[in-house]
Amino acid sequence: MARKSSKETSNYLKLLSLRQVDDRISNKFQSKLLVNDSFISRLGLEKELEGHTGCVNCLEWNESGSILASASDDARFILWNPFCHKKIHSYETGHRGNIFTVKFLSKTKDNFIVTGAGDRKIRIHDVEVKETLLVCNCHDGRVKRIATAPSIPFLFWSAAEDGTIMQFDLRAPHSCITPSTNVLINFGPHLGRFAEAKCIAINPDVPEGYSKWPWRSLTDLPIGCVQYFVAGHLPVKEHCSKEKYKKLASTYLTFSSCGGELLVNLGADQIYLFDINNKRKTKIYEKNSEVCEPNGSSCSNGFYNSIKQSNGLTTSKQINGVSSSPSSSSTSSSHPPSSVADPEKLEALKMDANNAFEVRRYTSAINLYNKAVSICSDWALLYGNRAAAYMKRGWDGDMYAALRDCNITLQLDPNHMKAHFRLAKCLFELQFFEEACKCLEEFKNKFPDQAQSRAYKALDMDIQLVRQGKQSQNSSVAVETMSVPFNSENPYAKLWDEQFSNYATLSEQEKIWRNNACDYETRYCGHCNTTTDIKEANFFGSEGQYIIAGSDDGSFFIWDRYTTNIIQILQGDGSIVNCLQPHPSSCLLATSGIDPVVRLWSPRPEDGTVNERVVLNLDDAASENQKRMNADPFERVLLNMGFRLAADAGEGDEESYWSIRNLNPTATTAKFKNILRQIRRRK
Repeated sequence: MARKSSKETSNYLKLLSLRQVDDRISNKFQSKLLVNDSFISRLGLEKELEGHTGCVNCLEWNESGSILASASDDARFILWNPFCHKKIHSYETGHRGNIFTVKFLSKTKDNFIVTGAGDRKIRIHDVEVKETLLVCNCHDGRVKRIATAPSIPFLFWSAAEDGTIMQFDLRAPHSCITPSTNVLINFGPHLGRFAEAKCIAINPDVPEGYSKWPWRSLTDLPIGCVQYFVAGHLPVKEHCSKEKYKKLASTYLTFSSCGGELLVNLGADQIYLFDINNKRKTKIYEKNSEVCEPNGSSCSNGFYNSIKQSNGLTTSKQINGVSSSPSSSSTSSSHPPSSVADPEKLEALKMDANNAFEVRRYTSAINLYNKAVSICSDWALLYGNRAAAYMKRGWDGDMYAALRDCNITLQLDPNHMKAHFRLAKCLFELQFFEEACKCLEEFKNKFPDQAQSRAYKALDMDIQLVRQGKQSQNSSVAVETMSVPFNSENPYAKLWDEQFSNYATLSEQEKIWRNNACDYETRYCGHCNTTTDIKEANFFGSEGQYIIAGSDDGSFFIWDRYTTNIIQILQGDGSIVNCLQPHPSSCLLATSGIDPVVRLWSPRPEDGTVNERVVLNLDDAASENQKRMNADPFERVLLNMGFRLAADAGEGDEESYWSIRNLNPTATTAKFKNILRQIRRRK
């Protein structure tokens, strides 16, 4: 999956040469050059399309890219000519609520437009005759997303906050009756009255198969027809966040152009890419060739069969005294493998990363390790060092990313002492206490001289205290009070079950689906997604080589898909960027958000003009967003107003002001006084 710029250049030259003698190469050549690093670096604002009077909540290109549709809180949708920057049509839809979704119906010559809104209605419009063909009020909640399949005309699906997915066929007679005959999936029986469906996407490679969110249980279906995809640490995070004020919920999902990957923008967390063909099973801890995983068994297509890159970002410096630097243990090779084409470049990246780590610039260190891993994916030292950096930085999901890197390190070098100890530390921090105990015991047996170290004793004491506390708690609670059974072999099972303990007993199907959930391939960090539930993430480029997403800080982010590093941030809105839709056949991007305009972005000329919308310090912007994502609601409101709260502690500092996350009178009062002081200083 790694990209190499020199290889790309060679490929471009080869394609250019072949195009002169083979007409069939022309399309491939154009596709390769659709979006590249040079274009991304020069991306700038081309035009603001004005016409709406409210927030623009959704954008959609027609199949050819000749028309852009936008819809807004003003209950209108507008069709634009994106190249002339002019309106083609503006329509009053008749909705009495904010429009959240707009779609062109397939095979209708772009004449049929479907809209869904906060008034719980779906409307089908004929733009040629300027009529509303159908008004559907089958849903009992806000309609958040509509999906179509290019190869299936007259058919579309809807996802609404009533917890249902519905299917509509315009060729068949329709009447809105109760209960609706259009319900395809109903999450209610399994999630209770709070069930909601926020997103839906159709796999372009298998249009009869669709993806929906949230990923919960269906009834009376064969086991193999449902697959859960969830980042391995999130069941733990959901469990730990029950007392908090933020809730994990997907705000957008989309398939790659080939249909083999699923990109998910998870509210109050990060962006995740899942491989739906080569599914990655969650692996927690490996001992004596036996892998501890959620369902307690090893999987043939899992994490340990092949070495795959861990997700993007992490941090480190000293882990309880075992390591004062990210360098590997003496048993691990300190030099690149002989098979590396450019060992000097690789060594330079490693040294730069180590230096960044030493001065506590953990995000920079992680980015450099990411680049190094993209060049050489079988050097244990890189994964071990990156794990240390993840643990120090401490962003959401970093501890689990460190655990994955430790597992890879030990797969490549079973005698890597520091990786083994860090793995035990990660397991403890992720609340896999039994696995942490086993891992630390194996560490003691393998490295007996380390058993007297202060770091070992501290971690061992922490684990034993937690285990004693859990045993004491369990002995004081009658067994019959446990309303939901769980499989003790599954580290996640109890967390899943406790989260839904207020609902009916889980079906056997549900237990199996949850236990067989697949882990992510890569993770993209830096944006903030907490304020709106329509924030998108998308692939950009003919091969999806870039990932793009909006953010609560008014900017949008562009990541390298393979290294997961941020390569560009642009200021895209006065408040929040929600929507990003790439043009289907050119390097043109449409975005929208709170401002009542649609913005078009394209590569700017190389004329020396300064692009004022470029955010220069990528690491600082990403770090601020992580703080914003974990701020309490009052802090978040002020952040969205442009205030910068006092949080000058170093990156990853556990005593940082931002580590206060529980709402309580004392903490909230202190925060409020601090904010008032800053406001007074501004006057």
